[in-house]
Amino acid sequence: MNSPVDDILKSLVQFEKSPNTAIYIQIAQQIINAIQRGYLPEGTALPGTRKFGELLTINRNTAVAVYDELASQGWVEIVPNKGTYVLMPERKTAIIKGTSQSLEALKTYPKNAGFPFQSSFNLASTEEFTQSDYVINDGQPDLRLHPTHQFSRWYSASMKRTSLISKWNLPQDQAYSMFNKHLCNYLNATRGFHIQPQNIMSTRSTEMSLYIVSQLLIKKNDIVLVADLSHYKSNMIFQQAGAHIKIVPVDANGIDVDFIEKHFTKNSIRCVYVCAHRQYPTTVTLSAERRLKLLQLAKAYEFAIIEDDFDYDFQFDGSAMLPMASADGQGVVIYLGRLGQSFFPSFQVGFVVAPENIVNETKNYLQLLDKKGDLIQKQILSELISEGEIHRLIKKNITVYKQRRDYLCACLDTYFNELADWDIPSGGLAVWVRFKSHISLIKLAEQAKTHNLFLPKTILYQNQHVCAIRLGFGHIHEAAIETVVKKLKQSFNDLNI
Repeated sequence: MNSPVDDILKSLVQFEKSPNTAIYIQIAQQIINAIQRGYLPEGTALPGTRKFGELLTINRNTAVAVYDELASQGWVEIVPNKGTYVLMPERKTAIIKGTSQSLEALKTYPKNAGFPFQSSFNLASTEEFTQSDYVINDGQPDLRLHPTHQFSRWYSASMKRTSLISKWNLPQDQAYSMFNKHLCNYLNATRGFHIQPQNIMSTRSTEMSLYIVSQLLIKKNDIVLVADLSHYKSNMIFQQAGAHIKIVPVDANGIDVDFIEKHFTKNSIRCVYVCAHRQYPTTVTLSAERRLKLLQLAKAYEFAIIEDDFDYDFQFDGSAMLPMASADGQGVVIYLGRLGQSFFPSFQVGFVVAPENIVNETKNYLQLLDKKGDLIQKQILSELISEGEIHRLIKKNITVYKQRRDYLCACLDTYFNELADWDIPSGGLAVWVRFKSHISLIKLAEQAKTHNLFLPKTILYQNQHVCAIRLGFGHIHEAAIETVVKKLKQSFNDLNI
């Protein structure tokens, strides 16, 4: 006859072959559950590994792995030449009993803090949630284009590198030295730079880069100039740093540099934030003439230029205009960019390119927020750059995105030809659609919900002179683009009935 313990194990433990969870883990988890429920009291002797294997019809090596897993978590004690015995892990933390509160109050966690604090109006979340099947954003890449099997293979290979562990013990600059060299080579080849590793700092995102730069540059009430229509996230970051934001008009050639020269004086401006390659949200490119004049004005008026090049890699027609920073001989430009937008978000990095003394100071801020960063990510990106894989993926994805842009513009021409204006952008993942009649965009978004289409408030731009949306197409499959435009047209018609 089987012992009571054998019967309990045989009746409670069940497992199946699974690619996600190893058999020994499945068995160990169920034995832990049995111990927690009191089926196997403390001190219970478990069968030997040979008998345990026969009992559950598993290999003896698997049985050994089960007991080792239980022992490593403190659920059993393996006594050599005697056996394996159930333990009840000691409680590591003492229970604090409330003396002045009722027991009922201690069964829930407080909703509000019991002390005053200053909430940040500038950082209020812009996130919106929807159940709609069709969603428009401001121009994000399509995760479905990313080869999942390749990324898992790269990650696995990187984890097996013998040099990885040693890098964790190195200072940050040494740990990142190889990645910085590869990133410099990539930027020098694609953006016309002549930078060295000491001119660059990598971060988790462009938003993180801008936050660090704003903390370094901006003091309370410093004047920061942005385009009349600008990126809401950058404005939030500047305001949180205490900046006084003033706007500069934008036309078909980008921000009006003559306006800056006319309305401001030397030392009155701290910095000018500009998306020279493709202005957000309008997608217009800052002309070469205005770029040159802005560089000259920055030197004369002694202000910094923050050049945000958030989507440089997505160029469809012709060659991309080189960044202003590539023509900066005076050290007035701080260049922000993003690498890896053709990869999964976890493989993307932001970076700052600036004079060496600025980079050294930004690194002091970075080590407070993200001292080591993701070494595995840096190693993978280094290899993808050196092997040319990053160029192949970008080129492959650009072909798809260009087709989607062209198809979206064709659909807009069919359904909104007499109702709106737009320019076909030379790159990027969004089209700037300007409605000819001054409708309520908030009402348009509300009406779109009834057609299973979600328009977030962050893509709606409306004031006395503008009624437009930044229509992102990168994430929408070509088969769904016409459906989205049809639903947008139905919503527009509903407002004009």
